[in-house]
Amino acid sequence: MTPDPRPTTELTADEARRIALRAQGFLGAPDRRSGVRGVLRHLGAVQLDTISVLARSHELIPYARLGAIGRTTVDKAYWTTAPTGALSARPHAFEYWSHAACILPIEEWPHFAFRRRSYRARPHWNHPLPDGAYDRVIKQLRAEGPLTATELGGAKRTSEWWDWSGEKVAVERALMYGEVVCVERRGWKRVYDLAERAVPNALLHDELDDRECLRRLIRQAGEALGVGTRADIADYHRLKAEQFDEVIADSGLIPVTVQGWGKPAWADPAALETAPRGRHRTTLLSPFDSLIWERARTERIFGFTHRLEAYVPKQKRVHGYFAMPVLAGGRLVGRVDPARDGRTLVAKQITLDGPKAIPAVAQALLEAASWVDCTDVRVERVAPELREPLLRALA
Repeated sequence: MTPDPRPTTELTADEARRIALRAQGFLGAPDRRSGVRGVLRHLGAVQLDTISVLARSHELIPYARLGAIGRTTVDKAYWTTAPTGALSARPHAFEYWSHAACILPIEEWPHFAFRRRSYRARPHWNHPLPDGAYDRVIKQLRAEGPLTATELGGAKRTSEWWDWSGEKVAVERALMYGEVVCVERRGWKRVYDLAERAVPNALLHDELDDRECLRRLIRQAGEALGVGTRADIADYHRLKAEQFDEVIADSGLIPVTVQGWGKPAWADPAALETAPRGRHRTTLLSPFDSLIWERARTERIFGFTHRLEAYVPKQKRVHGYFAMPVLAGGRLVGRVDPARDGRTLVAKQITLDGPKAIPAVAQALLEAASWVDCTDVRVERVAPELREPLLRALA
């Protein structure tokens, strides 16, 4: 571990919170001109997840920052590639392992060379690779073009989620190695293509050494977070603590002290140049949003403890299956566990800090309902003393 840095700046906890909000796109005017692709480029990673209640998480991320942008528009922004022969004929994004399975800007392909090399050198895999399967998959992709695992011969051998077919094992191994790339999801299935065909020539290389890759990803994470501890910044792309230590000194991030954090921190120098001011966004947040995906950071910055309960037995859930934190005024003021019943957005359970949060939660619910083409909002469970005021606000 590196020695504690000599901080050049001291921030209050409130200043750090506002810097983080602005860096993540929740404070100040949204950049509508650059749209969804601008959000992706700035965040550097948008996490994917299979759960779809209000919408899928990768749709919720730009919605939370830009407002009710069309869901079709969101998917097109991620996955549409300009026609072959066009001056900008290339994908805008690819899917790879970052914080988890994430959509990443195509420009970042070279900076994940360190991870591709690590996977190639990996001695043990959970799924054994059948003889000849890897070569068969590569040959089929070369002959037929982009394909899903089903089109390659089947994703699974049985209905069990873990029982991958040989073709699925092979193509996922090729994806991790970087010989294959996913630049599209079709019906939630990965569409695989040869990297040599899909990734622009200028980016298709593993020339950067590990140190250069790590330096870039640490700097990018620091910019996306605004300010963070060693654990915050390393966790953004799931880097190891020692990898952070190796490059932080020449990453360009500035050591700072944040009152009440109790740990060394680093900030994006651009974030320190101007005080974070502007309009706060009021919205529902995906539990996989990069503003809150690191739970210890969320608790430190917002004093808000959150846990995804989708994998908790129903009888043990406190806030609901997919409880979404409510952001308002730069604070996390409550939670909504949503569902849909036809064209009704159902708030199965609402937990609020108190009556002052009611207008913000009503606003967030009404905007979310409009976004997913619902015409009504139904509240099921909420504290009795808050029900009538909330229903009036929704009306």
